[in-house]
Amino acid sequence: MKPASPFLELDEGPRVRVVFDGTPLDLRAGANLAAALLAAGVQTLRHTSVSGAPRGPFCMMGACYDCLVEIDGVVRQACMTEVAEGMEIARPRAGEAGHGA
Repeated sequence: MKPASPFLELDEGPRVRVVFDGTPLDLRAGANLAAALLAAGVQTLRHTSVSGAPRGPFCMMGACYDCLVEIDGVVRQACMTEVAEGMEIARPRAGEAGHGA
């Protein structure tokens, strides 16, 4: 069951299909990707390269890099990306998360 989300406004509007780590998700078109993934119940977007600790959206303004994901083969910040039809999203592979975190 999907947990209650503080991003309830993301439940309304047209949806597009994206894939996150092999799981299809229908997210609101044009929404902030980090917020849309949280609303869909995804809490861990990557793991640190040093300890393997889970990381998810933290600052939601592009300063912390905790929300890095691989989108269509390119590592990007989810909080600085809009949801678009057909995105292939994955957790970055070890060593690709950048910024030493």
